[in-house]
Amino acid sequence: MVNYRTITCILFIFCACLIAPAMAGTKYMAGSPQLSAYISGTNEFSPAQDVQMIVVVENIGLNEFKFVQSNIVDRDDLPNTAKFLTVKLLPGNAPLVIKSDPQMLGDLKGGTNVKAQFTAKINPEAPAGTYNLPLDISYTYLYAADQFGTDSIQYLYKTINETVSVPVKIKPDISINVLSAVPEHVNVGTEGYVDLKIQNTGSDNGVKSIVKIIRNGNSPIIPTDSSVYIGDFPAGSIVDCRYKISVSSDAQKQTYPIDVIVVYQNNEGDFVTSRSDTVGVSVGGKADFAIISPPAEMNPGNKKVITVEYKNTGDATVKSAQARISAVDPFTSNDDIAYIGDLTSGESRTVSYVMSLDRSATIKEYGLDSEIRYRDELDNTYISDTMKVKVNVTAPAGATAILSNPIYLSIIVALIIGALYLAYHFRKKQ
Repeated sequence: MVNYRTITCILFIFCACLIAPAMAGTKYMAGSPQLSAYISGTNEFSPAQDVQMIVVVENIGLNEFKFVQSNIVDRDDLPNTAKFLTVKLLPGNAPLVIKSDPQMLGDLKGGTNVKAQFTAKINPEAPAGTYNLPLDISYTYLYAADQFGTDSIQYLYKTINETVSVPVKIKPDISINVLSAVPEHVNVGTEGYVDLKIQNTGSDNGVKSIVKIIRNGNSPIIPTDSSVYIGDFPAGSIVDCRYKISVSSDAQKQTYPIDVIVVYQNNEGDFVTSRSDTVGVSVGGKADFAIISPPAEMNPGNKKVITVEYKNTGDATVKSAQARISAVDPFTSNDDIAYIGDLTSGESRTVSYVMSLDRSATIKEYGLDSEIRYRDELDNTYISDTMKVKVNVTAPAGATAILSNPIYLSIIVALIIGALYLAYHFRKKQ
């Protein structure tokens, strides 16, 4: 027979053994947080770079001694938990600027980590090298817990302020500074040259380097020859480069920007492009002309040499200039082109045209179109804006009026013939 009383007793004792440990309390006699930090992902950056640094804060603190007793009150916090964790990243002696405020990260238990993001700007002229960024850490942890009786406990917390180092590496690169930009024959609507003096202010020594100029946005300065090969470009060295550029015809007399970059082979054998530097190039006014002579005078039926004085009112010297006048009805001309030659800014020259005017021309002031064809300093050909040559057509006066009027001429001829006829008969009677 099975003894049910015995079995029941054994089960009761077994359950009591299982329940007793669960009702016991736990305390830790030693332990504290141990924090370290590092950057997640790459910690290599380039000068002038805007970076997002993901700093990982890790707690490797351990609880060394653990006691379990039935009369111990459980603690709410573990000694190795960093509570109210706050971190602040500082630049230290590194050539960068930290733009982010301190980060509050909450509680960090032992054996876990938490991430904080910081925005930083690397200085454009940052020297290459490895730098340690100070990370200020502030937290509170359970230093001790005093138990009174079996139902009360007093917590003792300690606040810790410490600094750990976060290493970063700034890679060498070429940084350029355009020291000067000297224009030559650079005027509105023409081509010219610009001479640049460029210094490598970075920490890398470029190999197989090419200095390029690039149009800046909608700048009217457009590179014609944009690349100059300079080969080796050591740190601190200065090179001179000459480029051919053109300026759009709708530009004004002022200074416009161009961008300069260097494409080079770095110390790792890769071809990279430097950050651009912007420089201003002074642009002179366009070649322009004006007619400064007074209006010519002509009578209907005249054939006359008229003189026109042209002045170079622009900023550029023009070469081999030729003036042309457009003779339209009632004017005609077999000599409508006149050679001017070279004309510097502010200089003027007078030329002549042979013009004929129809007898039926209306008495008024006429404007004949005229333009100048010329070459710039780089032997490019241009045509000026159209100008007006003013011609006043007036009625003839005095003897000219009589001789130019056919009625008057008929009367004069008739009188002459009559006079000759009378003279002939008078001599015949004698």
